[in-house]
Amino acid sequence: MKSNLKRISNQIVKGKHNKDILFDVVYKQNGIAKPIIFFAHGFKGFKDWGHFNVVANEFAMANYVFVKFNFSHNGTDHNNLTDFVDLAAFGNNNFSIELDDLGTVMDYLLGGNAAIELAEFNNSNVNLIGHSRGGGITILKAAEDARVSKIITWASVNEFGRYWDTETFAKWEKDGVHYVKNGRTGQQMPLYWQLYENYFANQSRLHIPTAVKNLSIPFLAIHGDDDGAVPHSLAIEMAGWNNNIQLEILENANHVFGGKHPWEEENLPNDMQKVVDLTLSFLQQAT
Repeated sequence: MKSNLKRISNQIVKGKHNKDILFDVVYKQNGIAKPIIFFAHGFKGFKDWGHFNVVANEFAMANYVFVKFNFSHNGTDHNNLTDFVDLAAFGNNNFSIELDDLGTVMDYLLGGNAAIELAEFNNSNVNLIGHSRGGGITILKAAEDARVSKIITWASVNEFGRYWDTETFAKWEKDGVHYVKNGRTGQQMPLYWQLYENYFANQSRLHIPTAVKNLSIPFLAIHGDDDGAVPHSLAIEMAGWNNNIQLEILENANHVFGGKHPWEEENLPNDMQKVVDLTLSFLQQAT
């Protein structure tokens, strides 16, 4: 029963870029050292989006410690966990910040922080899961951090900036800001020019194709073939870069695998349940 899960919500760790990172931990409190999973949300996302709390429960019931967190500059704040109230932070976010944020959360918890009782997790079995843009961040982290045992991406991008065309560049640089519409809220979300500058100034660290090609750990990529946000062809392309990638294409699944925000049901949508089942099967394989 899910009632025997221990939930630690909205813990705070100081990020490296002058903003706090909020994280949640869910696990079965049974005195058994369990593998740990760090989950990274995507663009215009947050740790409490849609069915992510149900996802956390599923992994915790399967004897994993599940950690999900908000990127420090994702636009939410301590008092508004599901609303984008800090658009200045959102506009000043970049891939380097997100990569550092993931590292900060990992360092904090793997270092024996009291948020998780030491007897309850195995800090030598560390796994990363990322959705959409968060998938790209987890790929980069896995490539630079030897602590990572396995990586799983859900509907992941496979390169940052590949859709920024010349016309967009010119107007973005001139105006200093490029806006993207949030389809759910109707907000015009700013992306300041620093995002472009940061990416190309740090491309050796932020180039996903290179990271994928250099990875030697087990890697599962799951994607739906009805994904209107990130085409599943990107997962197929990525699998061609590394023979270690296990590729799973889900028929008729969309970018969020049937989810929506808010999610008010106790069970996962069918496609998301398939994603969780495939992920658990992959994690339980011997290496």
